[in-house]
Amino acid sequence: MRIVSIVSAVIGLLVGTAIVGYYGFADVWHALSAIHWGGFAIVCAYHLALFCLLGLAWYSVLPTPRTVGVGTLIWGRVVRDSGSEVLPLSQLGGFGMGARAATVAGLAGMLSFASTVVDITLETLAQLVYAAVGLGMLVWLHPGAAIAKPLGAGLIVGVFAVFAFVFVQRRGMGVVERLAERLAPRWIPDAVGHTRAFHQHIHAMYARMVGAQLGFVLHLAAWFANGVEAWIALHLMGVPLGIAAVLTIESLLYALRSFAFFVPNAVGVQEGAYVILGGLFGLPPETALALSLLKRGRDLTIGVPALLIWQGSEGRRALRAGRDLRSGNEAR
Repeated sequence: MRIVSIVSAVIGLLVGTAIVGYYGFADVWHALSAIHWGGFAIVCAYHLALFCLLGLAWYSVLPTPRTVGVGTLIWGRVVRDSGSEVLPLSQLGGFGMGARAATVAGLAGMLSFASTVVDITLETLAQLVYAAVGLGMLVWLHPGAAIAKPLGAGLIVGVFAVFAFVFVQRRGMGVVERLAERLAPRWIPDAVGHTRAFHQHIHAMYARMVGAQLGFVLHLAAWFANGVEAWIALHLMGVPLGIAAVLTIESLLYALRSFAFFVPNAVGVQEGAYVILGGLFGLPPETALALSLLKRGRDLTIGVPALLIWQGSEGRRALRAGRDLRSGNEAR
């Protein structure tokens, strides 16, 4: 799997570079530089505020009584997205990193991973709604768009896949638990306890429908807010594209990114999608590519310091564990 991720990342990087080169490095840079440093700072600040909404969505699914504050989940969400967007990993790698960051910050380990699964499920459901709205606007604004049919087919597949995933979480964990009971005595001694705890956390979060519904609504709001961020960025670049067009582009862009989840950072996929979708609404290719590069620059600006801080906390935790172990040995 690691080899597939590396190969996909290299291919995506080559494709992305080729696309930018085809439309002209100088033209893309000229469009990107139009935002200036002040505009870039506004985009980064807006995105940081968006993490608060995403962290609150994650926090809302936790069963009560909660043992951590919302700040723990906001931090976990920052690390999750930073891992997915900065490091050459698939999205699954970022999910695990975010759950681990929340655990280090105080959330119980099994609850951290179980709540991550539920949060991702709700976010994906919200994204399907967002993509459906975008597809509807695309058909309304451009009835003959060739890309509409494959996107519609992909959306239908996505709906079935998400509901199958929800079914497995709610009804299929018993099979996994029974399998663990058979294998545990010989191969994985702690598997039964971990699987049972994971199952109980999942069930408790879905049983608390208010939290799940609130998480879905917050994620849906976050998806639309993410589209507004792109609209703000374009206006700061001097491109007055309408909000309906931008939301259509952004919703379908992230749908295409989800289909290509195995490509680390969606390198190449995002650039190509921006050129294709932007062209439907009169967005020049160099401007579409500049917006893509602006987002990547934003992710690096936020993500690199976040990952360094997280690694620092992991290092301090390891040092404390080592000192405690040595102290225990000396006491004996």
